[in-house]
Amino acid sequence: MMINSTSNPVVESGLALTGSKAMTTNPDGNTGINQRTSQAPADATRSTTVSTMANQLSEASLRAQARDARLTRVELESLARNTVNELLSPYYTANKLKHDTEVPDADDPTLLARAGKATLYTRGLASNPFSGMPADQLALITYDDSGTFTVNERRAALEESDKQEFAWRQKVVAEAEHEYNTTGKLTKFFQSVLDHYKGLPQIEQAEYPSDYESRLNGLIALDFNYLTHVAEGKKNIDIESFILKILNGDSNLPDDEHSSSKQPQPSEQF
Repeated sequence: MMINSTSNPVVESGLALTGSKAMTTNPDGNTGINQRTSQAPADATRSTTVSTMANQLSEASLRAQARDARLTRVELESLARNTVNELLSPYYTANKLKHDTEVPDADDPTLLARAGKATLYTRGLASNPFSGMPADQLALITYDDSGTFTVNERRAALEESDKQEFAWRQKVVAEAEHEYNTTGKLTKFFQSVLDHYKGLPQIEQAEYPSDYESRLNGLIALDFNYLTHVAEGKKNIDIESFILKILNGDSNLPDDEHSSSKQPQPSEQF
């Protein structure tokens, strides 16, 4: 069975997996180089670069924590969507010249070089300076509007985040197809989605329904077999009634069925 947006257990469960997202080579692989003498300058440069980035990320983390504590989930969702719109919409393109001339308010050559590379990347002339960076750090850059990072740097970080998210989705869908074809279930799939969601920064979690985690926990506990149409989990409920309530967005589900607000409809895409 192929899992797609038109007919599959993921969609039929009423749960959509939507929110509103090259490693460097080993320098020691080179031959004919005296590593003891020739690597020192490069190592010093990398150390300076890492230190500069670490300081920026540390400060961005503090700002993010203050922001998350200050704003409600709805406000965080609005901020996240506005940020994505600012960085990826025609508004960004209309202001491209302005973004391309933006430079960090500092004399640090490391910051200037990284911002310059980000600008070249947005023009298709260089690799992404944030390629391979952990997702949580990419989010710190993307949603930091303090001016520490240029708009082009934030766009580059967002595009790397989207690239990593797409790769994860491809992997998890393949695993879901295998699980379904071998067991008839999607329980491990739902657990993977829950683990992924819980690992997102708070501002990105806010782009999902407020009851997203509780519904995933409900589907995991149900342990439903889509081939036999039997719920093999701890809960003994009327599965047809349960699924129909999810699909219809019933707000009167019992507490132990893990639902509180309007559910996504089957037409929602992965």
